[in-house]
Amino acid sequence: MNIALATLNAKYIHSSLALRYLASFCQAPGRNIVVREYTVNNGLLAIVSDLFSYQADVIGLACYIWNIEATLQLADLIKKVQPKTIIVLGGPEVSYQPEELLRKYTAIDYIVLGEGEETLDTLLATLRAGQRTGNLPGLAYRQAGTVIAGKPQIVARLDDIPFPYMHADMEDLKDKILYYESSRGCPFGCQYCLSSITAGVRYVSLEKVLRDLRFFIEHNVKQVKFVDRTFNARKEHYFPILQFLARQTCRTNFHFEIAADIWDQEVVEFLEQVPAGRFQFEIGIQSTNEQTLAAIKRHNNWTKIVNYVGQIRRYGNIHLHLDLIVGLPYENSTAFAQSFNDVYGLQPDMLQIGFLKLLKGSGIRQNAASHGYIAMATAPYEVLANNYMDYTVIRHLKILEEVFEQIYNSGRFRYSLPWLIQLSGGGAFAFYSQVAGYWERHGYQLVAHSAKNLYRYMAEFCTEFYPSARQTYDELLKFDALMSEHGTVRPEFLPWNQVNQAANDKWADYKTAFWRNSDCVRRYLPDFTFTSWRDIKRTYHIEVFRVDIPAYLQGAEKLDKREVAVLFSYQNLKTSYQVINYDDFWNQI
Repeated sequence: MNIALATLNAKYIHSSLALRYLASFCQAPGRNIVVREYTVNNGLLAIVSDLFSYQADVIGLACYIWNIEATLQLADLIKKVQPKTIIVLGGPEVSYQPEELLRKYTAIDYIVLGEGEETLDTLLATLRAGQRTGNLPGLAYRQAGTVIAGKPQIVARLDDIPFPYMHADMEDLKDKILYYESSRGCPFGCQYCLSSITAGVRYVSLEKVLRDLRFFIEHNVKQVKFVDRTFNARKEHYFPILQFLARQTCRTNFHFEIAADIWDQEVVEFLEQVPAGRFQFEIGIQSTNEQTLAAIKRHNNWTKIVNYVGQIRRYGNIHLHLDLIVGLPYENSTAFAQSFNDVYGLQPDMLQIGFLKLLKGSGIRQNAASHGYIAMATAPYEVLANNYMDYTVIRHLKILEEVFEQIYNSGRFRYSLPWLIQLSGGGAFAFYSQVAGYWERHGYQLVAHSAKNLYRYMAEFCTEFYPSARQTYDELLKFDALMSEHGTVRPEFLPWNQVNQAANDKWADYKTAFWRNSDCVRRYLPDFTFTSWRDIKRTYHIEVFRVDIPAYLQGAEKLDKREVAVLFSYQNLKTSYQVINYDDFWNQI
């Protein structure tokens, strides 16, 4: 029996853990299983052609909100060119309300409901034996013109699922994000999430988890994302994993979805010792409005969240990604603004503004009418309005979300944003809302943006709303560009010491004198050895600013107008800066 398991990933860098679990679990004599991954941007005819080359007896397609529409079209095309091939669908997007799909799409033969390893394995064995598939649990199918649907299944013992990656896979996966799970299920009952449907949490044994993780480390994987819904649900499970990973010598970054308020002080203090870049935490806050949290059956201990997130942020060794959701019950624009300001105040490395999706099978979808939800009829079922936010508000927040991605989450304006928000006087949400309005008036939400254009947009925004501050803001933008772009992007409109090759740098003689004095340079760069001016230009940059930005960043109440020479170093993909003392710069000549 030839079996092809395929899916359409959202992006090329993604990989499908589900397909690999199915393939590893269903391996058996007489079965030839191939895994094929495409993206939603690949042409359907090209995918059909590729799958046709395998002449599969059974084709399994994994379905999610980002690919369901294209996958249904794909199934229809496959059936037209391979009418005898059995098509099986699985995944969260088809595990609930499968009867509707089977009635509407005749190309689908079977739908696997819930966790599919055991169900698919049994189905393949039944088909190969030529037996009837009736009464198989976890399966939906047609029988004598009637749709039969079982109940979604779970795998009780996760250790029975073989490790899904092999040495032969790693060359093809070297540029992709790899996924892994050490548990299934979630202890919480958040009504917007499908994980709340399955009661309890099941764990892979620690022995197996650590053995699996050694594989990633040995293969020098760039990033592994744990798909555990709440990785830190049980300390005796997650803490040994974190301790093990912290001890390794590797470049691999491990991403976890966690609940910050169920940590304890022992864990938080341990995290200070973790090598920089080893861990990345995604923390779902979703809202800080108590009425909203009660409606979605979620509890946040805000005091603990503020305390623990604040401690870890001060460590500076772990990337913090926090989440908010627009469109939750009882959260109007004023309440959302408060949630935004609360979470923004934690200053995460990334703050994701998501928009509620009424997922099939979720509690919030079942109670949608009570909150007046208006949503997309097809995937991803994103909310357009409810009793608390009309479409005008949600549309504005969509533009704000794009603005926020470009100017905060990009990390480009890390040094100028606090100053500009303070200048605006209305708080973070009011500021980003103001920028979103400016963005829309100029039509920037409709076009792609280069790095240089983003700097120009923000400078023009400052000119429009705070014209008297433009000169100071330009200095801050220069600092942002040098720190975030590693010297590769220098917008021409900014007042650089040397605007272009033809323009004279008034500080050129001072800079040359500084670099010629090796003893002086080594006070800032202890290992410095002069090689060539080209190497200096590629690795370092000195810029003289008209305001004392370093002092401001270290806590000064305001930006003093004072010329300051700053040395920037571009090494190891990270930019650092040092203030050059007066005597070491201006007294060299």
